[in-house]
Amino acid sequence: MAEALVQQIESLGDRLVAAKASIDKRFIGQEKVVDLVLAALLCGGHALLVGLPGLGKTRLVDTLSTVMGLRGSRIQFTPDLMPADILGSEVLETAADGTRAFRFIEGPIFCQLLMADEINRASPRTQSALLQAMQEQEVTIAGQHRPLGRPFHVLATQNPIEQEGTYPLPEAQLDRFLVQVDVEYPTRATERDILLATTGSEEAQVHQVFSAGELLEAQSVIRRMPVGESVVEAILDLVRACRPGEPEGAALADTLSWGPGPRAAQALMLTVRARALLDGRLAPSVADVAALARPVLTHRMALNFAARARGESLGAVIDRVTARSLGIEAAA
Repeated sequence: MAEALVQQIESLGDRLVAAKASIDKRFIGQEKVVDLVLAALLCGGHALLVGLPGLGKTRLVDTLSTVMGLRGSRIQFTPDLMPADILGSEVLETAADGTRAFRFIEGPIFCQLLMADEINRASPRTQSALLQAMQEQEVTIAGQHRPLGRPFHVLATQNPIEQEGTYPLPEAQLDRFLVQVDVEYPTRATERDILLATTGSEEAQVHQVFSAGELLEAQSVIRRMPVGESVVEAILDLVRACRPGEPEGAALADTLSWGPGPRAAQALMLTVRARALLDGRLAPSVADVAALARPVLTHRMALNFAARARGESLGAVIDRVTARSLGIEAAA
């Protein structure tokens, strides 16, 4: 590995330690959640945060906006939300001389960090407004291509329990999320710290550690981190073993409707590097692949009716395949 790259990786690792320390002032505990969301940002991707209300998902996104130096925006998704409410629209204006012309008014999507709150409450028509933005970092309105902010990240939240008045996200959109982050209840000790830190007369303030330009540089460093051949083979083994149509995944034919595509392998290839960096290592290992199996694969697979009738869960299936393919237990 070139000495200059090693220095860049080590310097970036130090900055990330400072960023996590700043985030921990307002989003206490939940280190795994913070690491996964930071990994998504470092890889230039989007994250889907799934958890019950009141667990700090909105607070985390707001904190990240400050710490990472990104211009943030928030959209509360509702059933009556229209695509123009997200993208913006053209309005006809009359000038002082009486001439008329259309002017485009940007919607909230023209930002660098977009929080899509309760994304599954919007209709499929409205959800589709995000597809081009999440993949190409631009939108097409009235025949014109309009670039979004750079970098551009979507952090969406979803309530896993309340399903009344919601619309399931289409598979094409789910696949555009680099990781699915399950936000769970805090431990007793963490909850005690939250109570003491958030119910006093003042709350701790976070400070900016990165800028948008520095985050783009970090994303470049991530892509230049070396990945060993054993890790590449582990990624291929895992992804292909989760496809019921492949010989490697034939045992799952009576369990899965479909498995992950090549984008899942790409996501693993990037996120294992980010996880290694956040852990202070210069290169990823096979253990990183196992640890990221659930966050990367869960939203890219679906159980069939027979498996649901048996009471199977995707998490258990992924753990089983990971242990069989890699010989390592997946992270719970």
